[in-house]
Amino acid sequence: MIESRICADLGIKYPVFQGGMAWVADASLASAVSNAGGLGIIAGMNMNGEQLRAEIKRTRELTDKPFGVNVMLMSPYAAEVATVVAEEKIPVITTGAGNPGIYMKSWLSAGIKVIPVVASVALARMMERRGAYAVVAEGGESGGHIGELSTMALVPQVASAVNIPVIAAGGIADGRGMAAAFMLGACGVQMGTRFLVARECTIHENFKQLVLKAGDRDTVVTGRRLGHPVRALRNALTNEFKAKEADSSVSDEELSEIGRGALYRAVREGDLERGSFLCGEIAGLVNREQSAAEIVTEVCGEAEKLLMNAPSFVR
Repeated sequence: MIESRICADLGIKYPVFQGGMAWVADASLASAVSNAGGLGIIAGMNMNGEQLRAEIKRTRELTDKPFGVNVMLMSPYAAEVATVVAEEKIPVITTGAGNPGIYMKSWLSAGIKVIPVVASVALARMMERRGAYAVVAEGGESGGHIGELSTMALVPQVASAVNIPVIAAGGIADGRGMAAAFMLGACGVQMGTRFLVARECTIHENFKQLVLKAGDRDTVVTGRRLGHPVRALRNALTNEFKAKEADSSVSDEELSEIGRGALYRAVREGDLERGSFLCGEIAGLVNREQSAAEIVTEVCGEAEKLLMNAPSFVR
């Protein structure tokens, strides 16, 4: 069985995190991943404090295994969510889109293991100094908000720079990706796109079908002009955004308005034209719907076989 130093520390069977995807990662998906032996994560981005508290309660009704919450620091509810996770003593918190420094003291005082998502060595080192248990080094191949470095370049540099565990993310959807992540110095992986097609994932069927049909060149990055690059599947919305982003006559305010509510339209309404279908470059390898348990055990089983066979490549 494949395991690493994080398994005993976090109380999980497999070193697999499910990404805390906004409007996607709810109690249904998080509990299923945790029940499968990974770490399920609830998205805090789209909820205020009390909505999150209700989702935590529902997750605890569905699993007795550890799970986490993702705190998206650019959310208007970030402060509320930060308080709720401390009060609820969530065992693990991941963070994204910023520096969680202002919340670290209260989280650590509550006995929470804080695992920020980082896109650079500098931020990884800073998080280690602030008391982070681990970091998720996420490459630009991932869906949603992205950094500039690729997973292949980022993970080994972060692993060499810090002494805390590193979880690799971005472009990982099968055992080959997991095995590669371990060879790069990671102690585990985080997957988002692969879990979009889990049976327990409650996104609109249109979204699932887009992911299942996507190829290797079907995603595009928009939003660099606004300072928040985002990777999503190509559609009418991304085409319009891309064109207007290059047009200096279009203001940043007008550009931001184009994307307002687009993620909700994708995830909950399945709006193929005006929805923002956040998805990673690895979508071309995601071609069938499975249960969360099947995904976790398949990925880990493949990785184990590859890593066990590694000596055959060396003479």
